[in-house]
Amino acid sequence: MSIKRIFDIFFSLIALLILFPLMLLVAIVIVCDSKGGIFYKQRRVGKNNNDFYLYKFRTMRTCSDEKSLLTVGDRDSRITKVGYFLRKIKWDELPQLLNIVKGEMSIVGPRPEVRKYVDLYTKEQLCVLNVLPGLTDYASIAYMNESALLEKSNNSEQTYINEIMPAKLELNFKYIENQSLFVDLKIIAMTVKRILFRSRD
Repeated sequence: MSIKRIFDIFFSLIALLILFPLMLLVAIVIVCDSKGGIFYKQRRVGKNNNDFYLYKFRTMRTCSDEKSLLTVGDRDSRITKVGYFLRKIKWDELPQLLNIVKGEMSIVGPRPEVRKYVDLYTKEQLCVLNVLPGLTDYASIAYMNESALLEKSNNSEQTYINEIMPAKLELNFKYIENQSLFVDLKIIAMTVKRILFRSRD
């Protein structure tokens, strides 16, 4: 077992224990706020091009992803009142600690994409699937306001495919080529700082 995997398991389990009361409270608030389940799971593409289910707290009304896989603007009409708050401070991502414990994800690594967009990758871009996807990475930090960028576009789907997705993949490769425990700790610190800064906007 690698040092990175030991790091992932240890800190994910610690985080789950510490955050359990908070996650329980979030679950209760979600149920009280809108109809539907507590969790949302979506098929994503992981290491070696294998699909897995990524877990999140539900922030949208049920069946919202049938309309579009992209969230356009922080005030997307599909997002619930509680969901807006959870997305802003990234608490909706907390259930992915379970994905990490299961070995489907790492704390730091390229964010897992949906199959629809992975099918558009070039042969070179598919190399991003040689590592475990992560909860955060350089691209997650740089594009934390992705939905706002898409809101400004006349064609959000094409903007994502032609501009945002390639840029995020370039940042993914920057991480892959220079990954280390020190880099992981740096990215975790950068992510926490970015979330705190963004929550004050």
